Amino acid sequence: MDIGLSVEAENKIGVLHKLTGIIVKYHGNITYTQQFIKNDGFGFIYMEIENLDKEILNNLLNEIKALKEVKFVEIHNSLKKIYGKRVIIIGGGAQVAEVARGAISEADRHNIRGERISVDTLPIVGEDNLAEAVKAVLKLPRVGILVLAGSLMGGKISEAVKEVRNKGIPVISLKMFGSVPEYADLVVGDPLQAGVLAVMAIAKTAKFDINKVKGRVL
Repeated sequence: MDIGLSVEAENKIGVLHKLTGIIVKYHGNITYTQQFIKNDGFGFIYMEIENLDKEILNNLLNEIKALKEVKFVEIHNSLKKIYGKRVIIIGGGAQVAEVARGAISEADRHNIRGERISVDTLPIVGEDNLAEAVKAVLKLPRVGILVLAGSLMGGKISEAVKEVRNKGIPVISLKMFGSVPEYADLVVGDPLQAGVLAVMAIAKTAKFDINKVKGRVL
């Protein structure tokens, strides 16, 4: 089974090594990890682990609790199961807000039926800033689709869009000036509709297939 593991421990050399050693002992495979240092001398570590037998979870938990450096530990569902796929919306504030409104409303409909789709937004301007933000999408976990919402995007942003699409992440663009719409999978004029279609494109409970409308302008 797959689990999420949250650990709060002292900020000391070797703590992560001890944790991973226990996980390896129980044949767990770490698929994702995130960590940061808190101001009180403790660090927080989050891991997603696969291939664990349900029967050994208590033993795993008890061994980690027994580490003198560990202050708190909890086993729970993975973020993939809790938050599911992510819709990432990047661009100008007003357009981002409208796309998000459509995406959140549509995600609510599908999540009620058992889906897990979350919506992330980043209002940002400037070619360099936007290009960096688009490229950074490739480093984020659980990304299902990217929506670019603005009035003018091109140049470095278009190159970043090509990189994202080449890695298998579909891109929806609002109808705008610049070259970005030429590189998107789908161009949509209405921001609300763009948000709705973004969610439908990654929802298992929807019948919309973005591959069938690639290159279209709506």
